[in-house]
Amino acid sequence: MNIAKINSLLAAIVMMMMASCSNSETANNMSENNAIENNALEVLKTRRSIRAYQDKMPEKELIARIVEAGTYAPTGMGKQSPVIVAVTNKETRDRLSQLNAAIMGRDIDPFYGAPVVLVVLADKQYPTYLYDGSLVMGNLMNAAHAVGLGSCWIHRAKEVFDSPEGKALLKEWGIEGDYEGIGNCIIGYTDGEAPEPKPRKPDYVHYVD
Repeated sequence: MNIAKINSLLAAIVMMMMASCSNSETANNMSENNAIENNALEVLKTRRSIRAYQDKMPEKELIARIVEAGTYAPTGMGKQSPVIVAVTNKETRDRLSQLNAAIMGRDIDPFYGAPVVLVVLADKQYPTYLYDGSLVMGNLMNAAHAVGLGSCWIHRAKEVFDSPEGKALLKEWGIEGDYEGIGNCIIGYTDGEAPEPKPRKPDYVHYVD
């Protein structure tokens, strides 16, 4: 076999090897993407509202990851109307609990013993503020589940931060503007088993083909 034929054969082998590597890399990438997609969907399907928490503060890194996920929630025109106040100080957390309970006229802990409260507020100057803040709440709860923590949406943030005491807290926190309380996302380590999901109603989805 002459040199030209040998070189042609080597070139063909190299091309085949490169194509094989490329196909293998593509297959690996597709496999990784499918795994990520399946994991994300599983998180969305298995998240539950948790109403019993251990007396244990989550690691700061986990809290930071959850809060960061909240900041990536979609907002109207990308205006980012919400703000998140991550409360880990026990005195402030207990004060928020008392204010929340007072709205109900009950002497209980509406936060179910959770050590962390992520208060979501949104700037009312934006027409989509309520939806923006709600999407942030959703991100926070799903992110908490993804990192192994429990969460629950606790209402009455609007009433608390409409009160003189709530407004004083906003001023103390350096939050200025016409902000409305959207919700309190409590997070912490779950105490016990997560509840079973309720069956999805049969007419939940309507397809228009």
